[in-house]
Amino acid sequence: MKYHYFILLVMTALAASCEDVIDIELPAAKPRVIVDALIRVDAIQEFLGVMAKAIATNNFFEEIPVTSLESIIITTTVTREDGPVLKTRASSLIDIGPGSGIYTLNPNFSTEERSGTSAVLQDKDVLFARIIGQKGRKYAAQARYAPVAPLIYVEQSTETLFSEDETEVLVAFEENPEIDDFYIFDFDFGDFLVSEDTCYDEQEFKFSYFYDKSLDSGQDVTVSILGADSTFYNYTNQLIEQSEGPQSPLQTPAAAVRRNVFDITDMDNQKVFDNVEQADVFPMGYFAIV
Repeated sequence: MKYHYFILLVMTALAASCEDVIDIELPAAKPRVIVDALIRVDAIQEFLGVMAKAIATNNFFEEIPVTSLESIIITTTVTREDGPVLKTRASSLIDIGPGSGIYTLNPNFSTEERSGTSAVLQDKDVLFARIIGQKGRKYAAQARYAPVAPLIYVEQSTETLFSEDETEVLVAFEENPEIDDFYIFDFDFGDFLVSEDTCYDEQEFKFSYFYDKSLDSGQDVTVSILGADSTFYNYTNQLIEQSEGPQSPLQTPAAAVRRNVFDITDMDNQKVFDNVEQADVFPMGYFAIV
């Protein structure tokens, strides 16, 4: 018994002696601006709540800093299928506070400079564009409103999937069987789930979602459903896959997920129409009306 104990002590000492602390020097990547503007359409509000957040990429072990924009403009253009432009509106966003990195509409704007919610819900030919100026560069993105099926109910349940620390919610929504739609479910706390209605044909669809933690009694949780086109669906799905772990050792390493924002600084629509020759010139962020 003492002999085994002695061997255990020796092996422990050898294992401890193999540990060492090393400093890893990672290459410093060129900083990129990240501007996210997910504009949610709330049917009970008179106007759209427009807001954008600007941050910048940083080295791996460092915090992500906010950044300032020289300008950010949201434009809306109403067109018809035969091409003519019926109406165009442009609104500049302002910083809500020095160094906040959050931009929103000027509260002193007149109603003519704001987008009415009812007009967006009723007219599917409204094209939104976002134009950004930052450190001498210009970036642009376009999006149309993606309609969404209504939630029928969200209820807490008592079932568990893997452990007792989970919390189950039952979700039901009504989808249009005549249209192929994409959905993004926001379960609060940064938890998202994507779905495509090719997986089901019923008008009312029910499913369970499990939080990997216990929620406190009386705690408020906001669950919402967002409409999406195929591009936004694929983008969100890739982000979810890269954020989940642990990853397989044979899996392709995570890479930058390209968004729908483009650098238009050097485009003159005469000699330069795209960024094919500037593959490394691109911002980060996404622009969507949901």
